[in-house]
Parts: sequence; C-alpha cells; structure tokens
Amino acid sequence: MLMNNINIGQLQQFYSAVQEDPGEAKKTKQVTGVWSFEEGAPQFVSTVEYPQGKATLNTELPLFAGGWGTSPDPIQYCLHGLASCFAVTLMATATSENIALTKVEVTAENRMNLLKQMGLSEDNIIENVKFTVNAEGTSRAELDRLVALSRERCPGVECLTRSVPLEVELET
Repeated sequence: MLMNNINIGQLQQFYSAVQEDPGEAKKTKQVTGVWSFEEGAPQFVSTVEYPQGKATLNTELPLFAGGWGTSPDPIQYCLHGLASCFAVTLMATATSENIALTKVEVTAENRMNLLKQMGLSEDNIIENVKFTVNAEGTSRAELDRLVALSRERCPGVECLTRSVPLEVELET
C-alpha cells in the first residue's frame, strides 16, 4: 500500500522492528570517492550503492575556484542532501500520521563567506542555511505542525544545528 509515494508496509515494518529492538534504529552510511588528476574531468567521483543499484556522483570545485563547470560543487550536493532529507522526513512524518499531501517542494539555500577557506579570515564560512517549504494537501495548521516535527526529526537538520563529533583519520 502506498501513500505520498511511500511504501507504508516497509515504513510500518521498520517502526515495528525499532519498537521491538531500539538497536534496529542505528544505521551507518558510507560514501568513498576518489580525486581525479585528469584535466577537464570531474575532480572527485564517488559511486553510491543502494539496494536496487548504484549511482556515480561527479563533483568539482565551482568554476570560479578552479573547477571545469561540468559537475555540481560539494555545497550543491550538501544542499541537495539537506533538502531531500527534510523532504523525506516531512513525507514520512505525514504518512505515519495518515496525512496525504499533494505537493511538497523544498528549497535549501545557504550564504557563504569564503574568506576563511582562503586563509584570510576566521569568520564562519557558512553564514546561514534556509529551507523554503512549499506544501499542499492539508490545512496550514497541519502543515505548520508537520514542518515543525520535520525540523525536530530530520537528520540533516541535526547535523546543522548541533555539534556532531567529527573524526578525521589519515591513511597513507
């Protein structure tokens, strides 16, 4: 059975598994990419595998910073990840509450100051991130509630709004 293009059976099965064993809620994700030294080629390439296949993601510096202008830059992927994470959280929340939405569009936008990246300042690089949500299918009050719940529950939002431990390990 589907609602909001979500497999309700899978969603309910996951919720049930987590209720029986909270350890089932813990997941690990990993992406590995390789820098390309070939002139004009995407500068960083990763292959992301998922249950039904895999996708190759090409990334490079923005054109102004030494990229070729042929692939998205890392911040565009980051914003895509944030927008899609918020959207899937919103849709999963609505679906779990049996609310059928008819439209969901999420725009993620940020403002950056690249002086720190260039070694010219100690100011934060990312000045702000903003989501604009355009949704339809229920009342404004319900949409406000769903958006608030999504803000609380979205892993991408959590990465932005709390200090998440970061480890960097150099292998040679």
